[in-house]
Amino acid sequence: MQQKINVLVTLSFEQPLLDKLSRVSPNLEIVQHEARSVDDIAEIMEEVEILYTLEAIPLAENAPNLRWVQLHSAGADSILQHPLYAQSDVLFTTANGIHAIPMAEYVIAQILAFSHHLPEMFEDKANAAWPKGRWKRYVPSEIHGSTLGIIGYGSIGRHVARLAQGLGMKVLAVKRDVRILADERYAKPGIGDPEGELPDRIYPPQALHSFLKECDYVVLTVPLTSHTQHLIDAAALSAMKPNAVLINIARGGVVDEQALQDALIQETIGGAALDVFSEEPLPGSSPLWQLPNVIISPHISGFTPHYDERASDIFAENLRRYIAGEPLLNVVDRDRDY
Repeated sequence: MQQKINVLVTLSFEQPLLDKLSRVSPNLEIVQHEARSVDDIAEIMEEVEILYTLEAIPLAENAPNLRWVQLHSAGADSILQHPLYAQSDVLFTTANGIHAIPMAEYVIAQILAFSHHLPEMFEDKANAAWPKGRWKRYVPSEIHGSTLGIIGYGSIGRHVARLAQGLGMKVLAVKRDVRILADERYAKPGIGDPEGELPDRIYPPQALHSFLKECDYVVLTVPLTSHTQHLIDAAALSAMKPNAVLINIARGGVVDEQALQDALIQETIGGAALDVFSEEPLPGSSPLWQLPNVIISPHISGFTPHYDERASDIFAENLRRYIAGEPLLNVVDRDRDY
């Protein structure tokens, strides 16, 4: 009889999702033990071969049989400094791809909010005031025919492109390797742009400033790495159109927040929709809260009631691949750190 493969799930998956994982193979021993900290699982890690977790990650010496960690998150930046990642050959995979639908819809919502002046509407409602000069205050900048720039053409950026094109927008993208257009990572079937065919033009990172000069809306969907830290700095912001809107659903560190504050206060760009920040929660003392040309949300663009279901779909497929000896989906590349 083949030896059981011990799998530990530290998230609160409902029983039907655990059953889905168990059905992958009778050789899997699925155990659920909810944990937010590695201390919560320290006593049961010795025999675990596969770990599904958000942030409870052990040291190598405390998990001698661990071979693979499946993260519940799409980003890998939280584990880059962890000794298990930095000093071992344990495989890490992410949930990249499960956020494409809600995050792309969030982007379109923010574009429409700025183009049709929703912040002004909320302000007038709060003041119970029917404004004078309605034309000047509310004439929209129609998004049909405008240009959307997507920095980071992964699963999220590709679905943003699909929705934007359906609204008549011109789509530009920045991609790390413009020679490989097809999506290399997990994507929910039927969404996005698997073959990379939608953008009107794709730029390499070296042409970032030329790209920014063309865009009415710029959305950030890149992972946070040493190469993307402060990718949007003062020089990049200066390259943007004076009425352009920046939408950040990536990580706060991708943007030089002080430079962005300066650009927004001086109105050298049109506005920003920000879901992520260099410090979270965003301190109440941050000037961003007070700026009328900023929409703030508390890192919720990826929220969806289908999160666990989609995450477990990726995990189930990766369990099947693991048993079959096939390459796993969404493996964190240690050369790229995502």
